[in-house]
Amino acid sequence: MSNIVAKMVVLGDPGVGKTSIVTRYVEKRVHNIPPTVGASFFTTKVNIKGLAVELQVWDTAGQERFKAIVPLFYRNATAAIIVFDITARRSFDNMKSWVSELKRNSENPIILSIVGNKSDLSDKREVTRDEGLVYANSVGASYTECSACNNQGIDQIFSDVARKLIQISGMVPSYSESDNEENGTMFANATDLNATDTAVTETPSWSIGSIAHGQVINKGCC
Repeated sequence: MSNIVAKMVVLGDPGVGKTSIVTRYVEKRVHNIPPTVGASFFTTKVNIKGLAVELQVWDTAGQERFKAIVPLFYRNATAAIIVFDITARRSFDNMKSWVSELKRNSENPIILSIVGNKSDLSDKREVTRDEGLVYANSVGASYTECSACNNQGIDQIFSDVARKLIQISGMVPSYSESDNEENGTMFANATDLNATDTAVTETPSWSIGSIAHGQVINKGCC
């Protein structure tokens, strides 16, 4: 089985559920998680259409005191997941300034996925699904709503990123011929990503050059 290896960063305000989403997918469970200090590192594989996509996931801290170091984790990243809390308008509004900041700090284009977490608390929703979709469209991202608590929509987030990496990996193999023959591994390289259509529905429809990050208040379990 051929492999694709890619670096992915997970960004967003504190308390929106970044780590809960990652651990729900990687460890298949959610547990009491203290605030991330700096960044946490995870690896996970997503198998799609005979390809094993290895995601090297950097889960970054959202607190203001770590804001200065977060851009250090963007280097060589091929994909970014930006998480906000659908019950916290501030976490959604902050993304608009994050996009501008990340464009300034990211050297290469990146596959972008915007995620609205805590869909299990829809009765407390402050951000509508349509608002999420419109914003995703404006920055060339896909949009997914999920619940880390109830394990709803989590697999879709990682599968969508993996599918896009498969699409672009054939164009940008950053490995030698001998390396490929030896282990069949491709390293997805962000520098040669090509833009596609922007997201106009929840179905992933990807573009490049836009990522985001930030910080906020915890509401709900994840």
